[in-house]
Amino acid sequence: MDSAAVLLLALLSTGTLLQVWGTDVTASYGETIVIPCNGGAPAPEDLMFIKWKYVRDDGSLGDLLIKQARNDQATVQATDDYAQRVSIDDKSNLLITQASLKDQKTFSCMVVSEANLLEFPVSVVVYKKPSSVQIMDKSEALQKDKPVTLGTCVAADANPAATITWKKNGKPLIADGKAIVVTPSMKLDPATGLSTTSSTLQYVATKEDVGAVFTCMSTHQLVSQETDLEPFPVHYPSEKVSLQVMSKGPIVEGDNVTLKCHADGNPPPASFFFHFKGQKMLVKNSDTYTLTAISRDAAGEYKCSLADNEKMEASQSIGVSYLDLSVSPTGKVVKTVGDTLSVKMAKNASGDAEVSWTKNGKAVKEPVFSKLTFADAGVYVCEVSMTGIRRRQSLELVVEGKPVITRLTKHRADDAKHKVLTCEAEGVPEPSFQWSINSTNEESSYVNGKATHKITVIPMLNLTVTCSVSNKLGEDVMTINVSSVFKEEINDKASQEDSEDQAKLIVGVVAGLLIAAAVVGLIYWLYMKNSRQGSWKTGEKEVGTSEESKKLEENNHTV
Repeated sequence: MDSAAVLLLALLSTGTLLQVWGTDVTASYGETIVIPCNGGAPAPEDLMFIKWKYVRDDGSLGDLLIKQARNDQATVQATDDYAQRVSIDDKSNLLITQASLKDQKTFSCMVVSEANLLEFPVSVVVYKKPSSVQIMDKSEALQKDKPVTLGTCVAADANPAATITWKKNGKPLIADGKAIVVTPSMKLDPATGLSTTSSTLQYVATKEDVGAVFTCMSTHQLVSQETDLEPFPVHYPSEKVSLQVMSKGPIVEGDNVTLKCHADGNPPPASFFFHFKGQKMLVKNSDTYTLTAISRDAAGEYKCSLADNEKMEASQSIGVSYLDLSVSPTGKVVKTVGDTLSVKMAKNASGDAEVSWTKNGKAVKEPVFSKLTFADAGVYVCEVSMTGIRRRQSLELVVEGKPVITRLTKHRADDAKHKVLTCEAEGVPEPSFQWSINSTNEESSYVNGKATHKITVIPMLNLTVTCSVSNKLGEDVMTINVSSVFKEEINDKASQEDSEDQAKLIVGVVAGLLIAAAVVGLIYWLYMKNSRQGSWKTGEKEVGTSEESKKLEENNHTV
């Protein structure tokens, strides 16, 4: 027996041992347990040694280690599992590594001094949070009005055991034994002493549970954890069936028409029956059926039903629009001027249809031809339309006839040295022109049965010019008198000289008259002057007979 033991026995015999309970210590599983001696209070100055011991499961005491005050190193006294796991620090704290549930014991720190022997027992509790929280055996879907096990939530390897609760959309689910059934369970690992808690949720769904989020919540002294289940689809049988016609506008004869059968069940039905005109067509793995190139006779009522429940059905009435147009005659029609032509139009439509006619792209009334003219020729288009449908047929009318000259004209060119002759005619096919005179700078055009031909000539003499037009149906001739360009120039010069001579003559006549009048006036003045001078000389009155006066006036007038 060592000296410390002898001293301990001596102290115990004196009856001075004092036991003081300290605060419990909480430790984390797998980590180092730190157990303070005397709550961490400093050791007394007269300390002799400190000894740590523990209470075994059978109630007996077990020694762990002892440390002398004069020695820095502690002596491990344990001979069991603690021999490799215990130590003491400079504050007299007992250190136990790799904490496990087996360490949930009462450990005592004995402080021996020269004056006292004190013992401080401490209870150790080892906590372990769940190593995992997960949901096992998850369901794929919920069933309307049927109990379905959503899954089992497991919080594994905890101490103390975790508590599990269920939530839906963040609100706790309260078990009622009918729509909500929660079955809890717990399993203890005999080797580790750790507890595994499980909770199974059984749930009866409604349609409103589509998209609902179910949550498993694990509650533990060290941590709370939540795990969500992905939203479940809710399966339920179809309660309503509808039939849709997948067409944006009116159905027109010749269209492809797709029918779609829709049921509100989940998952949607995979197969349907389509009923029409006394036939029944089974469509698998699809909810549509297409009618190709529908005819007017296909109009009527259509139905669809579930393949596994034909009583669940829906119907839809389908109307087919159609429009027929017949124009007679059509295509290219050749007629002769003066002929008659009867154009007939007939239509057959499922509704009101609008009829319009155009000629060469311009709107006209329905054509009626009693006596054809060249002006009647053209491309006639009849168009009939109604909502979603448009039909059109055309007639190209050609009116033939021998050419007829409508006008033959002439005019002098701007340089005054040429003359331009223009011959205009109507005729179909296009007529050809011939002239009885050589020409230059020929120009021609042919539009809508009207032909024009221009030539430029220099006539040396006065001529009679002939324009001839012809096609396969006949010909026409017209003449025009054309004067010589040179003669017109001479006549123009002569006319200019005559005008100048006449102007000179007029000026001469006027000048002569003015001179004559002046001479007469001068003679008359001299005569009167001489007559007055003779009377003043003789002192006699100028007396004359009335006859002399008349003669004198006559002479004046004569002059």
